[in-house]
Amino acid sequence: MRGSALAGGSERTGAPSGRARDGAVAALAALLRDRPVVVLSGAGCSTESGIPDYRGEGSPRRKRSPIQYGEFVRSAEARRRYWARSAVGWPRMSEARPNPGHGALARLEDGGVVRGVITQNVDGLHQAAGSGRVLELHGSLAGVCCLGCGEVEPRPALQERLLALNPGWGDRSAEMAPDGDAELPARAVAEFRVPVCLCCGGVLKPDVVFFGESVPRERVERAWELFREGEALLVVGSSLAVYSGRRFTQRAEKEGIPVAVVNLGPTRADEVARVRVPGRSGEVLPRLADAMLGEAVAA
Repeated sequence: MRGSALAGGSERTGAPSGRARDGAVAALAALLRDRPVVVLSGAGCSTESGIPDYRGEGSPRRKRSPIQYGEFVRSAEARRRYWARSAVGWPRMSEARPNPGHGALARLEDGGVVRGVITQNVDGLHQAAGSGRVLELHGSLAGVCCLGCGEVEPRPALQERLLALNPGWGDRSAEMAPDGDAELPARAVAEFRVPVCLCCGGVLKPDVVFFGESVPRERVERAWELFREGEALLVVGSSLAVYSGRRFTQRAEKEGIPVAVVNLGPTRADEVARVRVPGRSGEVLPRLADAMLGEAVAA
């Protein structure tokens, strides 16, 4: 530790329950008060909405690596496997609803505390909760793009085409991953038919950044523009395992911008965080919003 939570140091709080939880939230509110805050959110922000993450408590029981960009582009078999799984996982993904953590961030934005959210998530739940300024760093599952002509098709429309080409596929069930992918046996996938672009017959890809794929430069620049509006960075539900998110905490540390973390497990920003609150965002953030917006915090 390098001193107090409000004087350039790092505070490690206990489990977010009772007095320890209230004290942690109070320390977090004190750090963020009178500072415009930019939020960096990750998959842990959506686990309470029924969307698992890859590394935390809500991750799939059978660990598997997410699809890589190079594999998707090169291999028709990989694309068939992805879209077969996505056809099964999409209904659950599309039915997910914002949880209290998403709602609290929208309240904090409405209250002038939060300037915007840079999210690593692709589920659109921040916007559904009412957040107005959301930068989707890794894209959105709401759209599907053609790798040939760039045409974008709404994901619900593609789902109709997927099921029309593969009758009975919608009756299947499987364990879902954070990107809407789902686990299915290889035998079931072998005969799956994959739609092509309606405009040019090209290869379709979800409009998200796969592992091994670079975030578009223009999007990164817009993320930095939003980052520069903040005088504090609040990390929510992200272990910061990938550089696309970790770069923001590294820049914050370099520029002397205080970093705070709300996450169930350890993160790669723990050593630089002024305040760290271990807990679920749906439990911690509503209490933070109450504390900062002058409302009574429930016992």
